[in-house]
Amino acid sequence: MPGPGLAISGVSRTYQTEDGPVAALGPVQLDVPQGRFVTLIGPSGCGKSTLLRVLAGIERPDEGSISIFGESVEHARRAKLIGFVPQALALLPWRTVLENARVPLELNRSGGANRRKPGRGPSDVLRALGLGDVLDRRPAELSGGMRQRVAIARAFVSEPALLLMDEPFSALDELTSEVLRRELLQLWHSTRTTVLFVSHSVSEAVLLSDQVVVLTKAPGRVATVIDVTLERPRGDLVEVTDAFRDCEREVRLSLRGASVPDQQAP
Repeated sequence: MPGPGLAISGVSRTYQTEDGPVAALGPVQLDVPQGRFVTLIGPSGCGKSTLLRVLAGIERPDEGSISIFGESVEHARRAKLIGFVPQALALLPWRTVLENARVPLELNRSGGANRRKPGRGPSDVLRALGLGDVLDRRPAELSGGMRQRVAIARAFVSEPALLLMDEPFSALDELTSEVLRRELLQLWHSTRTTVLFVSHSVSEAVLLSDQVVVLTKAPGRVATVIDVTLERPRGDLVEVTDAFRDCEREVRLSLRGASVPDQQAP
């Protein structure tokens, strides 16, 4: 996909409630280079998921502009450039694993399907995520980790230019999450899709990302952008290295500052 990456300029979002307006997000200013894996992290309720929904076109911002590879959100949606993995997986219970993975191709016959590389179909993506033996099973017959793999595969099969992932591993146990992070990295290395990933885990953010974007408390704004300079591909024991721990510490310190109320901030 030629052209610039994701550009977010002055985006804000306020919700109207019975108690009055609640500012949830912004203004946010952020550029995500093409082909980068970038993670958003911040205090609970700081607008991370709201920003993803705005980028996906599910909600509209109150102010600001968004450019996705030089195009508007509306154009990017019509062109099937955006993939979205929400927290709620929404797998179709009556369809098999393979049939669930095919859904984006059935819906987007004129979009991402035309960008597919020859020989890389839904079954190939599912096998890359360790699901080759369960293609004919239905979601109810799968573990939580397997269902999450199906959701990730479904997002990758249409080869979106921008993939938005909203805490996809938050409901899983740590051991399952660790395996899925590695599988996600392997799949991402083969596609180099531009990814904006929401996480509440510092170690997960550092392991996966080229950059970690720390947001302030609500209304969420960019507090700092931290470059993760660890080599790719990430080694199996990279989490125990001094370089990894140094980056974790930098993110944690930034998070601590971003969580301080405005009147106490330095």
